[in-house]
Amino acid sequence: MSQPLRILFVASECVPFAKTGGLADVVGALPRALAALGHEVRVVMPKYAAIDAKAHGLQPFHRPMGVWMGNRQEWCAVDRAGLPGGVPVYFVEFSHFFGREGLYHDRDFHDYDDNPRRFAFLSRAALQLCADLGWAPDVVHCHDWQTALAAAYLKVWHWNDPVLGQAASVLTIHNLAYQGVYHKSHYGYVGLQEANFVPEKLEDHGRVNFLKGGIVYADLANTVSPGYAYETRTPEGGFGLAPHINDKGADYLGILNGVDYGEWNPATDPLIPARYTPADLQGKLLCKHELQRRMGLEQRSDIPLVGVISRFAHQKGLDLLAQCVERTVGRMAVQFAVLGAGDRGLESLFGALPGAYPGQIGSHIGYDNGLAHLVEAGSDFFLMPSRYEPCGLNQIYSLKYGTLPIVRATGGLNDTVFQYNERTGDGTGFMFWQPTAGAVHDTVGWAVSTWFDRRPHIDMMRQAAMSRHFSWDDSAREYERAYRRAIENKRKLK
Repeated sequence: MSQPLRILFVASECVPFAKTGGLADVVGALPRALAALGHEVRVVMPKYAAIDAKAHGLQPFHRPMGVWMGNRQEWCAVDRAGLPGGVPVYFVEFSHFFGREGLYHDRDFHDYDDNPRRFAFLSRAALQLCADLGWAPDVVHCHDWQTALAAAYLKVWHWNDPVLGQAASVLTIHNLAYQGVYHKSHYGYVGLQEANFVPEKLEDHGRVNFLKGGIVYADLANTVSPGYAYETRTPEGGFGLAPHINDKGADYLGILNGVDYGEWNPATDPLIPARYTPADLQGKLLCKHELQRRMGLEQRSDIPLVGVISRFAHQKGLDLLAQCVERTVGRMAVQFAVLGAGDRGLESLFGALPGAYPGQIGSHIGYDNGLAHLVEAGSDFFLMPSRYEPCGLNQIYSLKYGTLPIVRATGGLNDTVFQYNERTGDGTGFMFWQPTAGAVHDTVGWAVSTWFDRRPHIDMMRQAAMSRHFSWDDSAREYERAYRRAIENKRKLK
């Protein structure tokens, strides 16, 4: 049996404490799956003002703690709580950086100007905590640009450290489009030596690029699906970093995210009005009727209902749906239930559509976790017209809920959904390739025609979809192999 590993997660968000997207789900679930395999895992994240310390059981743990940034020492404190199953989570308390509303931006979605300093500090503080505690991780697992510099700090400042000198680094890229590119004026505070501010490492057209630096310095890098790993190696999908990704060679992997079936399972979900299984789908129909009621839709069993849960952002392609949804409901017997927020123009458009198309289109602007579960359970189809999608979780939830995905064949969507075969009825969803409103309209039409004209195929696909399984147990074993490879790479450098 392989020796258990000591693994440090450094991340900007983690469920259930703070979340803006799928990163938080990963950091909340993967450490628990790794701990179940016998590894010792710890998580470090910021103590944001929005975190309810009492509700989550945060307790003072380590204070004061000095962290050197550039030529100055910052003084902070560390609190502690735990994930279900006992994985410890350490919260870096530094009100100057984290005692404000929002994780990355204010209520008007304006990014904080000092974000590069905030998250460089988080990365350095996480390593300092290990040094103070004398806890020597075998692997430091960084996530996205916010903590990518932990890999650089290990190489530049801790290469011969008695606690951190042997630690290998793994960087997981959850979305390559967000790289943390900032003015060089922040580089002195980051404190990674002027000699490393070069195009081969941290410099990017005169600015500092956090994610680029992490890719260069990490002993191994990965992204969250094999499909996205392939796409990000190309000029089109690499967002300017493809050459550096390709330089990693075999040390850049695609590891598909898992999902938490303890939360997303229609057989046990406490947030939906009726539970159901592949053997008895009656509860799904009851969920559909309740979703129709909540969204102000006509309560009919015979009309297919398309669900949408999304950030209203260019990546997610909701502007493509906005361009064709009126034509779609005008020409087809179909309903839409939309849950999301983001772009103000799309919020206004989707917010107004129920008034223009009563009984056909329902929307909720914002996010509501209970309603999200109901959309997954009560919809017949689930639409994700993403321009790119590193992994995607909602299509995986949809499969488990027997809600057939309609997706663009990109990244993790292409890895997890099998195309419908109209001749045999095989498949688990409907896919299109071109990121256009016409492709969205036509593929929704294909799903709707299958509902009315080949209904036995819908039943077959639901059974196939609900049998698919994407657990964190499988992903954790792949990460375990990646960690051991990163450790071997680190030892080669020694």
